Amino acid sequence: MLAAGAFATVGRKISATPLSAVSSDSIGHDRYSSGLVISTWDAGISANDAAWKALLAGGNCMDMAEKGVNDTEANLSNLSVGLGALPDRDGRTTLDACVMNYDGMAGSVMCLENIKHPASVARRVMEKTPHVQLVGEGAYRFAISEGFPHDDYKGEEAQRAWKEWLKTSQYKPIINIENHDTIGLLAMDQQGNIAGACTTSGLAYKMHGRVGDSPIIGAGLYVDNEVGGATSTGLGEAVVRTCGSFLVVELMRSGATPTEACTEAVLRIQKKHKNIKDFQVGFLAVNTKGETGSFSIQPGFTYALYKGGENKLYKSESLIH
Repeated sequence: MLAAGAFATVGRKISATPLSAVSSDSIGHDRYSSGLVISTWDAGISANDAAWKALLAGGNCMDMAEKGVNDTEANLSNLSVGLGALPDRDGRTTLDACVMNYDGMAGSVMCLENIKHPASVARRVMEKTPHVQLVGEGAYRFAISEGFPHDDYKGEEAQRAWKEWLKTSQYKPIINIENHDTIGLLAMDQQGNIAGACTTSGLAYKMHGRVGDSPIIGAGLYVDNEVGGATSTGLGEAVVRTCGSFLVVELMRSGATPTEACTEAVLRIQKKHKNIKDFQVGFLAVNTKGETGSFSIQPGFTYALYKGGENKLYKSESLIH
């Protein structure tokens, strides 16, 4: 356990600013059991609805997480998740995703092409193979063998943007635009169990083969059913360097609230990067009491929380104002 006062965030008044409602109250007992869903960005509203429908249909937290992010993957107008997203510098749309269950099992796919739902493939990796990660052609062959159909879809808007980019072949991320290249979702079912999923097309115009934090267990997503879960969004390289989501969970294990843990993870990134004004990273977390938290480097990070029968959008507190 960390000593009292060890968290840099202790003593600071930090709370999410609701866009449509006040934040929910903390739950005082050991394990919250009415269910909740929390996910990144505005797309999380629709994703949370899909996750909740999975729960009402008799699903558990893993079903909730998978179906929630499937909703975003299926939105072909989304330029940062799924087959309609902005491609890499070679014009190829490569998808990354991971899932982690309440029992500590995990699955991941990286650089997967021509498959609509990489998060579902990641779940099959977790449940049907002895592995955690499959990459590229191997991930594609596995998906086809599991009955996932080949899909040649390429978004017209994404292809037009790529062709414009080719005229300069220069790329500078625009904070909260290209950098919100992820949906991360954490779900708690009515048994109090927690699971998560994270899926992305990665950084626009990346080098072919680049992988960020989203499909890496401990970076883009981490769940420990005894403690809680965390997920991240933004510039993946910064999150990978700090094992960000694992760090958030371990800070909660040591006594931090979800908000304190997310804030400390952002401060760790600040210490290791001199140019934080040029990129965004945001974290979400939930603990076993059903308490949730968030924090980001830049303002503008939003998240959706479905709890107590209401699905609402919130604006996270940030390091830079």
